[in-house]
Amino acid sequence: MTEEKRPRKRDFLWGAMPTDRTVSTTTDQAVPFSLRVAAAYAWRLLLIAAAAGVIIWVVIQLKLLVIPMLVGILVTALLWPAFEWMLRRHVPRWLAIIISLLGTLAIVAGLLWLVGWQIARQWSDVQASTVAAVEELRQYLINGPLHLSDTDIQQYLDQAFTLIAEQAQLLWTGALAIGTTFGHVAVGALLTIFILICLLADGSGIWRWTTKLFPRDARPAIDASARIGWRTVVNYAKTQLLVATIDSIGIGIGAYLLGVPLAIPVAVLVFLGAFIPIVGAVTTGAVAVFLALVYNDPWNAFWMLVVVIGVQQIEGHILQPILMGSAVKVHPLAVVLVVAGGSMIAGIPGALFAVPLAAFVNVVAVTLSTGSWKTGRQPAGDLIWSTVPRTRQRRNT
Repeated sequence: MTEEKRPRKRDFLWGAMPTDRTVSTTTDQAVPFSLRVAAAYAWRLLLIAAAAGVIIWVVIQLKLLVIPMLVGILVTALLWPAFEWMLRRHVPRWLAIIISLLGTLAIVAGLLWLVGWQIARQWSDVQASTVAAVEELRQYLINGPLHLSDTDIQQYLDQAFTLIAEQAQLLWTGALAIGTTFGHVAVGALLTIFILICLLADGSGIWRWTTKLFPRDARPAIDASARIGWRTVVNYAKTQLLVATIDSIGIGIGAYLLGVPLAIPVAVLVFLGAFIPIVGAVTTGAVAVFLALVYNDPWNAFWMLVVVIGVQQIEGHILQPILMGSAVKVHPLAVVLVVAGGSMIAGIPGALFAVPLAAFVNVVAVTLSTGSWKTGRQPAGDLIWSTVPRTRQRRNT
């Protein structure tokens, strides 16, 4: 008896039932085919949206753990090229970890020291400029189109102070919340450092354990596609580090030459903000223009705006292609929408992690769907989002 004709156990219980039959009724036949296809898409999309909503809700509830973990992963991606270079040069792993951590802490401490040094040095001048700016505003309110009197201005100030006094309880609650936030930040910073050390020390072992959570047959595909996604995140981190360095140095030097106060804190702010693509650079650049407008004059603010736009154009169209080749990037509109969506869901952390997370998910999904995980190479021409630079072809001489 052949394998196809051999009776199975369920045939003795339920009888031989065909497995490929299709249930169809008169009502089903009356529904247009296009509507049935749309309904099939609709319930599947609703199911995916519900699953995504549950995941986002869980992440928000565990944000005190998720945010340090994501920061640790992003910092690991920033340090990974230098860390991997030291390992290739046969530097012991423990020594490479120490050098990476101490180098990172030294850079952060140096930036903070520069910021504190310039603030302490220019604080008196900033105070005097602030008083002068407030007096100019007062004179504008009196002599300008509003024609307010000193009595009117004082009345408005008294109303503002009264409102603040009435909201004293709310302000006190907010102060307590700020204190709690500082505690969370300190705990999160320690947790981030611990996660960073663990990832550098045994990242591959942690990932091997993670892949065991998936079915055995799916593990090779999950492992290969995630590794390709990780390379994308590393390339994204390198790109953003380059962008942040160029923007901060260029805008900082421009602010210093134009006499804008607090040029070093502005440069550090631009450096941090550049890790949020497009939106961060625009926002931090606007801060520099605002300082030039308030503490100097409109013409100074105009030239500061020219510097900000010029630095961003030089960085995006000249320096990046020279240093990294022609990078394949998603349209800026998509970047803005992803950053806006991330900020709406999780505020500043959401805006920071939205782009690398979207790039990672896109690369993993396309790698799995196209089967390119079998070769270990990123699928060419199928990605709507990619931060992996193209290899520049050398001209034949």
